[in-house]
Amino acid sequence: MPRAILLDGLRLTRRDFSAVVLENCPVRLSPRARAAMRKSRALIERIIAEKQLVYGVTTGVGSLSTEHIDPAAARELQLNVVRSHSCGVGEPLSSPETRGLLLLRANTLARGLSGVRPLIAERLCEFLNHAVHPVVPRRGSVGASGDLAPLAHVALALVGEGDVVFRGKRQRAAAALRALGIKPLTLEAKEGLSLVNGTQGMLALGLLALREAEILIDTSDVAGALSLDALRGSTRAFDERLHAARPHPGQMVSARNVAHLIRGSAINKSHQGCSRVQDAYSLRCMPQVHGAVRDALNYAARVFAIEMNSATDNPLVFTKTGEVISGGNFHGQPVALALDLIALALTQLGGIAERRVDRLVNPLTSELPAFLTRSPGLESGLMLAQVAAAALASENKVLAHPASADSIPTSGNKEDFVSMGMAAALKLRPVLDNVRHILAIELICACQALDLLAPRRSGKLAEEARKRVRAVSPHIDHDRPLHADIARVAALISEGEVAGIIDRPGK
Repeated sequence: MPRAILLDGLRLTRRDFSAVVLENCPVRLSPRARAAMRKSRALIERIIAEKQLVYGVTTGVGSLSTEHIDPAAARELQLNVVRSHSCGVGEPLSSPETRGLLLLRANTLARGLSGVRPLIAERLCEFLNHAVHPVVPRRGSVGASGDLAPLAHVALALVGEGDVVFRGKRQRAAAALRALGIKPLTLEAKEGLSLVNGTQGMLALGLLALREAEILIDTSDVAGALSLDALRGSTRAFDERLHAARPHPGQMVSARNVAHLIRGSAINKSHQGCSRVQDAYSLRCMPQVHGAVRDALNYAARVFAIEMNSATDNPLVFTKTGEVISGGNFHGQPVALALDLIALALTQLGGIAERRVDRLVNPLTSELPAFLTRSPGLESGLMLAQVAAAALASENKVLAHPASADSIPTSGNKEDFVSMGMAAALKLRPVLDNVRHILAIELICACQALDLLAPRRSGKLAEEARKRVRAVSPHIDHDRPLHADIARVAALISEGEVAGIIDRPGK
C-alpha cells in the first residue's frame, strides 16, 4: 500500500489531489487536524450549553436564520438540513469528480475551523479509502452558500441514506456501510451545516479540468509546430529576442516550445529566403495566443491552490478568542471566475487551431493539394475534417459565455447574489472535449500535409510527434471514414502522449 496522504487543511497539493482522486492513494487525518478539530468542537459544545445564539447551531438556516432552535433539537435540525438540501438533479458526478468532492471536504474540515468532531472528516476518509462513492447529481447548485445540493448528497450517504456506488454497483448507502461494518453517522449540532457549506463541488471539477487543460496547451504547441512547418511558415516570429521584448511568461514558453519542436527541419531550410515576408496570425501569433492561455491557466491554478486549503464553512470557529463568526467564505466567486476564464481561454485555443486546420486544407493558403488529397474532386480528402473542427470551435463560442456573469436570488432573497460556480464547472467539460477533438483534427491534417512534403522531414521532436500520431492514424491514401481516427488521436492527446514530447530530454 502507498503511504497515506495526511490531511490537515493546510498542505494539500494538486499532486496529492491527483494521487487520491485518480490513483486511489489512501488518506487519513493528521494529528494536528485531530487536535484542532477537538478544540473547535469543544467551543461549540460550550456555546450550546450556554444557549448562545449561533447561526445554524441554535437557529435555522438560510432565510430561516431568524428562527430559534432549542438545543435539544440540534440533532434533528442537522439531519433535516442534510435531507432537505439533497435536491440535486441530472446525471451523477463521475467517480473522480465524486472522489474529489470527498477529499476536498475532508481537507477543509481538517482545518479545524468548522466545529465538527474529527469523526466527520474520518468518515469521509473512510469513504475514499474503501471506494464508497455517494451518488451525487451534477446539477442543482448556484455556487452560494457553496455547492449545497451536491455536498448534501455526500452527507446523506454518511448518515446511511441515499445511494452510493460500491464494489462496482449502485446500492443503498446503508447496505454498503453494513458490508463494511461502519455505523451511519449521527450528526451533532452544526455538523450537517458544516458538511453542506462550501465550494468543493465546483473546485473538484475545476481541478480535474485544469489537469486536462494543461495537457491541451502543451498539445497545442506541438500541433501548431507541425502545422507551421507543413505550411512552410517562418520561424523568425519565434525568436527569443522578440518575446523577451514582451516578456509574458506563457508567451515565452510557447515560443520556445515551437522553436524547439521544429529545430533542424529540412522543410524549414528548403524555403528560407523565399519572398513571403510574414505568415498569417494563426501561425505567427501562436506564442501570443497560446501564451495567454498558459497564463490564464496559471492564474486558475493559483486560485485553486488557495481554495483547496481554505475554510469555506459558515460560521467559522476561532478557538483562540472563543468566537464563532458568520461570513461568506462559502461564496464561490473566486473559483467561478477562474473556471470561466479557463473556458474562455480554451475557446481561444480551439479557435486558433481551427484556423490552422483551414489553412492546411485550403489550396488558396496551403500551397498543397486541395484538402490534402492527391485526387481532388474524385476524393474530398480532409474537407469535412475542417468542417467538424469549425462546428466544435463555434459550439465553444456559446459555451464560453461566463456563467459567473449571471446571478439569481435564492432562499427568500437572503442569498441574493450567487456565483453560479458549479454551472461554470459543468460547461467546462464540453469545452475540453471539443478542444481535444479540434487538436486531434489539426494533428491529422498536419501529419497528412507533412507526408505530402516527403522526402523532406521536419525537426526531430516534430517527427516524433508525427510518428505517435501515425501509430494510431495511418496516412490517408484514399478517402475513408475518419471518425475512428479522430477518436484515437483524441485519446492519445488525453493520455498526454503528444504533450509529453515537449518534456523529452535534449529538446
